[in-house]
Amino acid sequence: MNYEDILIEPVMTEKSTLLREEGKYVFKVHPDASKIEIKEAVRRLFNVKVVDCTVMNVDGKVKRVRYKPGKTSSWKKAIVKLAPGESIKVFEGV
Repeated sequence: MNYEDILIEPVMTEKSTLLREEGKYVFKVHPDASKIEIKEAVRRLFNVKVVDCTVMNVDGKVKRVRYKPGKTSSWKKAIVKLAPGESIKVFEGV
């Protein structure tokens, strides 16, 4: 799997913005990616030193569309902690 395929998109929420102040960045990742692959992908794509990686599977929510029950897609989330003094420049302007 390519490093570009592992990281799907950054997660931009209020909670992830607060985590960014602690040096933690949140990404939506490929469901088959492991912690080691995620750490290596962030290290190579953003040229930073990764200290820790926490991974969790997020279940889809039950929703109703036109009075019929449905479900949103499940996805995998990774919280990556960088070394002190490191930052990802993509998030600086956001």
